[in-house]
Amino acid sequence: MARPILDPAVEAAGSPPATVPNGWTVRRTRRRARQTAGWLFAAPALAAYTIFVLWPMGLTVQYSLYQWNGIGASTWVGLDNYRRVFTDPELFDTILHAFELILYFCVVPVVLGLAIANTIRRIATTRLALVARTVIFIPQVIPLVAAGITWSWLLASDGLVNQVLSAVGLGGVTRAWLGDFGTALPAVGVIGAWVLLGLCTLLLLAGMSKIDPALYEAARIDSAGPLREFFSITVPSVRQEIGVCVTVTVIAALASFDIIYISTQGGPGNSTMVPGLEIYRQAFFNREVGVASALAVVLMVLVLACVLPIQRLTRETS
Repeated sequence: MARPILDPAVEAAGSPPATVPNGWTVRRTRRRARQTAGWLFAAPALAAYTIFVLWPMGLTVQYSLYQWNGIGASTWVGLDNYRRVFTDPELFDTILHAFELILYFCVVPVVLGLAIANTIRRIATTRLALVARTVIFIPQVIPLVAAGITWSWLLASDGLVNQVLSAVGLGGVTRAWLGDFGTALPAVGVIGAWVLLGLCTLLLLAGMSKIDPALYEAARIDSAGPLREFFSITVPSVRQEIGVCVTVTVIAALASFDIIYISTQGGPGNSTMVPGLEIYRQAFFNREVGVASALAVVLMVLVLACVLPIQRLTRETS
């Protein structure tokens, strides 16, 4: 058998020829290099997430098991703080108020957003559509503090809302909307719905813009009316966008703080007190860090319990 011809330098050195790696080894090496590079790029973000999110979450869970005023020594109380959250009416009512706000922060913006987005889609080629999109989205770019102050003026006993009602002959229903026990929470809900309506409308409108126009043409050929087109084509086609809107608005309702702090500060009484504001009050005014931490953990669990099923239900099937 003929001897293979080698490099003369290798022959002179008496060294064996180098082994050429096979294709699988090369691919594995390259894959490992890409994975290492990916982790190196993600390392700063992971470090920041660990320091500013995971670590505070762990500390919150730890604090929730102690009775602590934030300064002195702490006392182990186990699950007593959680028991207090669910047995103390003042604390438990804040959770009920947050769920009531879901009706205004979530249901109203999503339903109205669907109707408005569908209307804008039908007039998309006109200048009116551009004006409508701009006007509806303006509340989203206004700072929540400014929105809360403005609506406090509008809903005051001598505000514009009551003046309009009096002008049209409905002076008997006027009141201090944010100062009445029966109307304070719905009034706050109206402010939240006004703020979130623009975001939901634009998200849904973006989803509707991806729908194939041929579907609507086929529906019209089959003599389908606008209502049938809406429920049979538009709504199913924007299922994922609806899921995003519902997720964002549910989180906004459960974690609401800014608007309520500015407009009512939880009053009158505790009729508009929500978990976010109660956590702030317990931690910084009552100096009960353990109770505040327990309520924060409960709020986090409630948010996850609401959001995860929504994500699963609205996920696009493969």
